[in-house]
Amino acid sequence: MNKITLLSLVTATVLFTACGEDAKKTVTDAATSVSDSVKETATSVSDTVKETATKAVDATKEAAEAASDKAAEVAEAASDKAVEVKEATEKKAADAATALKERAAATTEAVKEAVTPENAAGKAAYAKCAGCHGADGKTKALGKSPEVAGQPVATLVEALKGYKAGTRNISGMGMLMKGQVASMDDATITAVSEYMSAM
Repeated sequence: MNKITLLSLVTATVLFTACGEDAKKTVTDAATSVSDSVKETATSVSDTVKETATKAVDATKEAAEAASDKAAEVAEAASDKAVEVKEATEKKAADAATALKERAAATTEAVKEAVTPENAAGKAAYAKCAGCHGADGKTKALGKSPEVAGQPVATLVEALKGYKAGTRNISGMGMLMKGQVASMDDATITAVSEYMSAM
C-alpha cells in the first residue's frame, strides 16, 4: 500500500505540476492579452485626444480668422463713415462760408445804398454837422459828445428830436444843438440819422 500511495502521490504531483504550468501559461497569456488591450486602448485614447486637440486648434484658428475679418470689416466701415462725416462737415462749412459771404455782400450793399446819392438829403444835412463831429462822424464834438458814426438810427433820431424840442442837454450842448437842428423837419432828421448810422 505504501507503493500505491507513493505512486498516487507522484502521479498527483506530476498532474499538479503539469496543471500548474498550464495555469501559469494561461495567466501569462491573459496578462499579455490584457497588456496588449491596455496598450491598444491607450493608443486609441491618445489618437482621439490628438485628433480632438487638432480639431480644437483648427476651430480656434477659424474663429480667430473670422474675428479678424469682422474687425477689418468694422474698421473699414468706420473709416468710410469718418470720410462721410468729414465730407459732410466740409460741405456744411463751405455752405456756411458762402452764406456768410452773401450776407456780408448784402450788408455792404445796404451800407453803400445808405451813403449813395439815394440818401443825398442825409448827406447834405450832415454837412453842417461835420464841423463838430468830423467828416467821418468819429470825432467827439468839442471833446464832450460820443461819436455819431454807426449809432442806431432810432437813437440818433430820438437825440436830434430832443435837441430840437429843447428837452435834451448833454454836456451843455443843448443850446448849440438846438440851433443846428432847428431848421430840420422830421424827414431830414431821419435822413441825416440814417446817413450817420451808415458811416
